[in-house]
Amino acid sequence: MRRQLPELRLENGAAGPEQRGTVKIQTLNRSKDYRNCIRMFINPRRVRKWHFLQIFATCFILCLMIFWEPFDNHIVSHMKSYSYRYLINSYHFVNDSLSINRDNLERVSSYQYLINHSEKCQQQDVLLLLFVKSSPENRHRRDAIRQTWGNEKYVRSKLNANIKTLFALGRPTDHLLQRELQLEDQKYHDLIQQDFLDTFHNLTLKLLLQFSWVNAYCPHSRFIMSADDDIFIHMPNLVAYLQSLAQMGVQDLWIGRVHRGSPPVRDKSSKYYVPHQMYPWPSYPDYTAGAAYVISSDVAAKVYEASLTLNTSLYIDDVFMGLCANKMGIVPQYHVFFSGEGKAPYHPCIYKKMMTSHGHVDDLHQLWKQATDPTVKKFSSGIWGRIYCRLVNIVLLCKPYYEDTYPCSAAFS
Repeated sequence: MRRQLPELRLENGAAGPEQRGTVKIQTLNRSKDYRNCIRMFINPRRVRKWHFLQIFATCFILCLMIFWEPFDNHIVSHMKSYSYRYLINSYHFVNDSLSINRDNLERVSSYQYLINHSEKCQQQDVLLLLFVKSSPENRHRRDAIRQTWGNEKYVRSKLNANIKTLFALGRPTDHLLQRELQLEDQKYHDLIQQDFLDTFHNLTLKLLLQFSWVNAYCPHSRFIMSADDDIFIHMPNLVAYLQSLAQMGVQDLWIGRVHRGSPPVRDKSSKYYVPHQMYPWPSYPDYTAGAAYVISSDVAAKVYEASLTLNTSLYIDDVFMGLCANKMGIVPQYHVFFSGEGKAPYHPCIYKKMMTSHGHVDDLHQLWKQATDPTVKKFSSGIWGRIYCRLVNIVLLCKPYYEDTYPCSAAFS
């Protein structure tokens, strides 16, 4: 049965039929208004939507709390860094904060030479002094370099230039390995070693070893190159390039893969981690990747002078190089054919202008044979060869995703 709504009685007595109908209609209208008001505030759809927003906001806050550190390390730190680099771009206070009052020469010279060749650079016409940073256990890498791009005899006979190749090392923890290094040096006479432990956190000491050796024994070299032992260098291209610069009498030269506005790594799991106490600022000065770069002799002298007055606790050697250069007013120059962390594509059209490529250990001999093949230049000669190589380089270098080798602009250079 339907539930009857209560009837309202009039003061004069029982209501008539017409009045009762009017009262019922008014009562129904009031009931509908009441239910509509309730639905306005307690709408099931609105309740579900409101709960969804609450859940979404809660999950977002929790995720932000959990993933804030990697988000801060990879995104926020770069935003701060780039903002500082491109809006302020002043590192004078950084230099002032890292400067030391005492003479730093005694600290540098306190590391005695375990192996040295002061006579290595006696010739006056040295175009390039090539320092290769190597670990004591990497004998197979040093041998591969001696047989390929670091071969002094090849450069002298084929390229008509005089280069000197040296390997910079620290002290190994194993005494037997130290004995092997001494035997290796007796055969090749190209190791320069100082008495500090050869570790990643002592790379700045290895950098200071290079510049102190250049200052003491080879200041007349036209150019100095620092490279890792897993780098490939297209020596014919590099020598031709440096010879043209030497004829122009270029100065203040510092070329390589330039990093601009790079932030310090705050991720404690990374080997490049730098705490705030060591470097509290949001951005590094511009610097070139330590894998391979070239400087002129006047820059080497200025960097050595600056290194004597800066705190060397910062163990990222390429950043420390940037600090020294920045203090002396030297600006790095970006060269599109100095590779980043990745390997350059294997193709004759790339070899024509290649300078360096990173990450080569087992394929060094093969790449050297291919890249220095005389047919490479013939391959890209003529108008059709140039058009073909332009198209090939665009396909190889202009990728929709990022690859840390050569930039897309290299395809048009």
